[in-house]
Amino acid sequence: MKKSLVILLAATLGLAACNREKKGPGGLLYTIHHTEGKEKIQVGDVIKMHYIQKNDKDSLLLSTYDNELAQVFPVPAKTYAGDINDVLTMFGEGDSATFKINLDTMAAQSKQPKPEQFKNDKYMTFTVKIEKVFKKKAGEADSTFQKRASEFFQSDYKATFEKIKNAEPAKIDAYLKDKNLKTTTTPSGLHYVINAPGDSQHPAITDTLMVKYTGSLTKKNKDGKYKVFDTSDDKIAKENNVFQVGRPYGPTKMALAATVPGFAEGLQLIGKGGKITLIVPSKLGWGEQGSPQVGITPYSPVAFDVEIIDIIKPKPGTTPAVPVPAPAKK
Repeated sequence: MKKSLVILLAATLGLAACNREKKGPGGLLYTIHHTEGKEKIQVGDVIKMHYIQKNDKDSLLLSTYDNELAQVFPVPAKTYAGDINDVLTMFGEGDSATFKINLDTMAAQSKQPKPEQFKNDKYMTFTVKIEKVFKKKAGEADSTFQKRASEFFQSDYKATFEKIKNAEPAKIDAYLKDKNLKTTTTPSGLHYVINAPGDSQHPAITDTLMVKYTGSLTKKNKDGKYKVFDTSDDKIAKENNVFQVGRPYGPTKMALAATVPGFAEGLQLIGKGGKITLIVPSKLGWGEQGSPQVGITPYSPVAFDVEIIDIIKPKPGTTPAVPVPAPAKK
């Protein structure tokens, strides 16, 4: 029993030491959360790394976990002691850590002002997980190493993509369960809930609509929220940090034929004054390409809450300017 207590105490002390913040060169602060004890990263290694970037207010700025694709890059030489490249050489494959880059040191060394989003901050904070370190073999030619690294990470990327694709049905199921939604599913795979049916006359694909809408991802981010990627509501936009100065908010005009297939299909299920919740699978949305500029990742299902304010019929003798988009390939 005493021996077990000694072992437990040693493990506890070791964990505490591992999670203690330490000082590094250039005003760097770092905390190693876990280490596998493997060979440290060296300049020229190609690494695969997940990371979360935050400011001093603990606001999430970037996260590779949101798109489920870790960043892959060759490690360059440091430009000064304590920069991000210098920090990486402190870790090995399997390690996880948080480090804080001193922005005053960075500004002084680069002779450039602090980045705008960090102008009132002292640190740029990263929490990283080193997924893979691909090293050059002794005596290996640079061209051979680069070819070998390229082939490895291309194969790894394809495997990751396939994993993301196969996980989509489970993401939709988890979202429906979390939101407690009892949906109807169309033959195409669109999930929907009609919250208000509206008028009996429904829009046709040739119509133009005035709508209020909010679109969000169906996978929670690291803050435990479903990210809003677009909305016609200025209040929701401000609350979710997607507000665009100068953009006109409120009811938005859109040609139904110009929207993604799942959106177009869903809105034909309600009339003027109707409200509907749509869960759009990627094959009826942005497919394997996604829409990275608004945070929609490959094979990402999305959700919309939409209200039809008005239905505008085309003038006699005219045809829709934009054809119905074809569903993305499976």
